[in-house]
Amino acid sequence: MGSVKEYFSNLGSGIMSLLKGLSVTGKEFVTPKITETYPDNRDNLPVAPRFRAVLELIYDAEGNHRCIACGTCERVCPNSTISLAISTRETWDGKKKKHLDKYIYDLGSCTLCNLCVDKCPTDALRFSNDFEQATFTRSKLVKQLNYLPDKPEPEPSEEEKARILAEREAKLAAAKAAAAAKKAAADAPAAAKPAADDPAAKALAAAAGDPEKEARIRAALEKAAKLKAEREAAKQADAASDNK
Repeated sequence: MGSVKEYFSNLGSGIMSLLKGLSVTGKEFVTPKITETYPDNRDNLPVAPRFRAVLELIYDAEGNHRCIACGTCERVCPNSTISLAISTRETWDGKKKKHLDKYIYDLGSCTLCNLCVDKCPTDALRFSNDFEQATFTRSKLVKQLNYLPDKPEPEPSEEEKARILAEREAKLAAAKAAAAAKKAAADAPAAAKPAADDPAAKALAAAAGDPEKEARIRAALEKAAKLKAEREAAKQADAASDNK
């Protein structure tokens, strides 16, 4: 009985799946047909905005891009489509800064996954929808995306340089002072903890400013120390006599 029920259940599921497929096919019979006269309408051919055709660097109106040569796009690319040539240059204040020499992109091996665009920290990349990328040789699919000549990085004025250096020195001095204070605070409790736990030290600290009271406390401490020493001596003498 169970097998018969299972048979009809599977049969019903198959029929429903078949009807769904036929409904999709039937809609295509009544859908209006659109014929594009490509390449005659190449200039005004409608292309979906989300269509991904080729990767490109985003240049502004002044011919500058936002790539900082961090190499994130090269690392996240699943099939090594992107290859960066990076050099290190020294800035006016002595810092080291990465510089993008060449951004090589191989369209022939690109899967258009968009990971490079999503992971770019400066939004320097995008996919254009220029789909006409057919070539006769595979080598022409390898593109250099930073095709415009580099412009020299503008240096700040002398006043701005002095202000930047002064701010940097102030930050360094503040950081050093904070580190020294933190170290002193860490060392102070370690030295003060034994004294704070000692009743004698607490009593002397409480009597600070009263010479007479402090003298009595010291005398009592000396007497207690003397009694303790006598007791230790008596214990040692007893232990010696027992050994004999």
